[in-house]
Amino acid sequence: MGKGRLIFRRLACVSLRMLLRLFTHLEIKGLENLPQGGPLLVTFNHLAHLDGPLLIAAFPWPVEGIALADLYRVPITGQFLWLYGTIPVHRDQFDREVIRRALRVLAEGKVLALAPEAGMSLTGALRRARPGAAYFALRSGAPILPVAISGTEKMYSEWRRLRRPRLTVTIGRVFTLPPCEGASRTRRQRLTEATEEIMRRIAELLPPGYRGVYG
Repeated sequence: MGKGRLIFRRLACVSLRMLLRLFTHLEIKGLENLPQGGPLLVTFNHLAHLDGPLLIAAFPWPVEGIALADLYRVPITGQFLWLYGTIPVHRDQFDREVIRRALRVLAEGKVLALAPEAGMSLTGALRRARPGAAYFALRSGAPILPVAISGTEKMYSEWRRLRRPRLTVTIGRVFTLPPCEGASRTRRQRLTEATEEIMRRIAELLPPGYRGVYG
């Protein structure tokens, strides 16, 4: 990673924390569950464009992220993702380069964050997740940190009313998935089960109205 990107990340983290203190009421629960660092796979529910920056500001260690390539075209958000250096993934496309880069992050003992739903929820409630997070966890053996976010879906409407939105980040306990063994059919079944387990852990941290299909 270049020196310029490292500097940007440090400045971004400090700036985000300052902005959140000024313009939101942010509550972070479960800080005692944070491990010392990676390798670690952070999985979270996705409500708004600012979920990723929120997590970057909330955590004490650098975070690598995977983001939809579509977001790079969103004003401000896209520029931030590009400067920060997230891993872009195209919707509904299998990309070996994304898999290679993500597994390398975990192999190097770093922290990787992604939303298993692979996109924002339009209702605020959890929708059926895709198997990407479970695949990375099973392939790498990395511990998983479930994180629940609430309130970011109301940020823009609250700001328009000149109010400071109430945001909550709830950090769950780290857990690991047992290794995947057996025939290909068994591995596919294990991937489905692992995805359900990851989402169940996130759902347990959310208020009932946010749990959606995992309620």
